[in-house]
Amino acid sequence: MSAFLLMVVVVGVVIPVVGIISIYNNLIEKRILVHDGFSGVDAQLKRRHNLVSSLVKTIKGYADFKHVVLEDITRLRTWAVGDWSVHDKQRDEIALSGALQNLFSVAKNYPELNADANFLKLQQELSEIEDALQKTCRYYNGTVRDYNTRVEAFPSKWIAGWFELQNEAFFEIENDSEPAAVADVDFAYRKSG
Repeated sequence: MSAFLLMVVVVGVVIPVVGIISIYNNLIEKRILVHDGFSGVDAQLKRRHNLVSSLVKTIKGYADFKHVVLEDITRLRTWAVGDWSVHDKQRDEIALSGALQNLFSVAKNYPELNADANFLKLQQELSEIEDALQKTCRYYNGTVRDYNTRVEAFPSKWIAGWFELQNEAFFEIENDSEPAAVADVDFAYRKSG
């Protein structure tokens, strides 16, 4: 009878421990996929930042182009490059998207610029990067959704709480505002310098 009691105790301890380890490993695997997904987003954002820099240089050649638009884009690009958190990146990338939308709206008034082969090429490349960025954002947000679901679901919620694993942030940079509204971007939320 004592062997049976010992087996019941061992099974009563081993099964929960194996369950906890399994749930923890699944949470970690999903969190790694989230971080991997964001590295793809970050790579596309870097490509976008480099292209924005080239775009600004090309447009600066047109002396009568509104320099305030270029200054805003340059400032927003600088802020976006320096961001570390998903929240900060999202905020600054949304502002940068709006400023780019404004830039292309203003550029329509410059026929010589719209005929410039380099400008057209950069505009096409930016469109391709934006498409790739949307795909990587969808992948990243899918991994965040899966991870957050596991963090919130029973019984993994308890394991996540024990190991202080928290929800990850989604990342969206689509800007649905009109270009005219973007022209008045508020830079007060960032410190100068």
